[in-house]
Amino acid sequence: MHVQANASDAVLTRIRRRPAAQRRILFTGATIVTMDPCLGVIDRGDLLVEGDTITAVGGDISGGDAVVIDATGAILAPGFVDTHRHAWQAQLRRIMPDVDDLGGYVTATLAGHATVYRPEDMYVGTRLAALTAIDSGITTMLDFSHNSRTREHSDAAIQALIGTGIRAVHASMGPHFGDWDRQWPGDLTRIKDRYFSSDDQLLTLRLAALATDEIAGPALAYGPELAHRAEELGIGVSVDAVFGAASSKAVLRWAEDGILGPDVTLIHSTGLTPEAWKAMGATGATVSLAPTSDAQIGLETAIPAIDEALAAGIRPGLSIDVEVALASDMFTQMRTLHALQRMRAVNAAYGTDREPSRITTHDVLDFATLQGARTNGLAGVTGSLTPGKKADLLVIQAEDLNNMPLNDAIGTVVLGSDPRNISTVLINGEPRKWNGRVLDVDLPALRSAVHASRTYVLNAPAA
Repeated sequence: MHVQANASDAVLTRIRRRPAAQRRILFTGATIVTMDPCLGVIDRGDLLVEGDTITAVGGDISGGDAVVIDATGAILAPGFVDTHRHAWQAQLRRIMPDVDDLGGYVTATLAGHATVYRPEDMYVGTRLAALTAIDSGITTMLDFSHNSRTREHSDAAIQALIGTGIRAVHASMGPHFGDWDRQWPGDLTRIKDRYFSSDDQLLTLRLAALATDEIAGPALAYGPELAHRAEELGIGVSVDAVFGAASSKAVLRWAEDGILGPDVTLIHSTGLTPEAWKAMGATGATVSLAPTSDAQIGLETAIPAIDEALAAGIRPGLSIDVEVALASDMFTQMRTLHALQRMRAVNAAYGTDREPSRITTHDVLDFATLQGARTNGLAGVTGSLTPGKKADLLVIQAEDLNNMPLNDAIGTVVLGSDPRNISTVLINGEPRKWNGRVLDVDLPALRSAVHASRTYVLNAPAA
């Protein structure tokens, strides 16, 4: 059966009628941006999904009894990968759009609003963030969940992720301020046993920590004790607030202690010393950049550390960070990084005979997909349209008013597109957005819950 890429709800019903493991979907005639270094961009290509897996990419693929979707005029691309977002804050999004510095954010959000959150507020915020991510083409999101005041708060955040169908990493950390049960990090064992018993599931677990004890004290700061806990559990570590002189010293200390490596992600990484970057590159540590957060909030140098990362041999992932002050989508992150780095490169060479060293649209799309997956410890699972990987993909309408005509597929994804152009999102082979609409969401009920939670959080006295 042949249908168009903006296929009808009847086609969706036909796809979902089969058990998930027995589904076969064949996209034909698309421009396929694989982000696989060996496959590149395929003009008028086909892609076959069987169950939860991409099984073939190329030309003239036989689909057998598959539902065949004519994707002519569309781009198939890997789903974006967000390597760091504080999802629980989503009902407070853009409440402080002009925050002047990190201290303003910390005081208002972490020392204020966070302290009154109930488990149901964790659930609502995390669910809203995850559904918004899916709508904007983010198929994998690392939720840096640093408001785990009780076991129930952690459970609510995890259950919200499960309910949306997003591929997610729950990175668990205790709160910065206010009363809490001090169950973290001990509760990680229970969390893993209850929710993360299988290696073949949509959710994975990481330990979250801060770089130093400057903001919230030593209990949340990464070091040998937390590294040992993560090693015992067999999970990775994501370290936030990595910036400045104190973090540079911490990075060197971690390298000396043997607790810095490929399973450790350092978030932001602005204002670090050359020695710290050398240690990060030598140990294979991964980096999550937050382009709009660094620039808009003004973290240390306020310049995303892309040049430093590349010089150290690190290709970073990208992240959204805090929706209380920033945009929610990956298109904004890619464009911000692309523009800022190229501006700096040309400015540095201005008035000299040096050739500016500029990143490309391919680079930033690589950071937002394949490198993001690697940063989240999921390089073998997602991040590219490679046969054998899970079917996390986007259908982007390249002949929409703001995109036509299609001249350069990667340029169109990075510089031309936005969430309205994403007609379809598959996660693990399951349709999660179809005909431009996020599926399986009672929007009026969600809206009511979001407004009720926001009202409570803004009016409850800080603990």
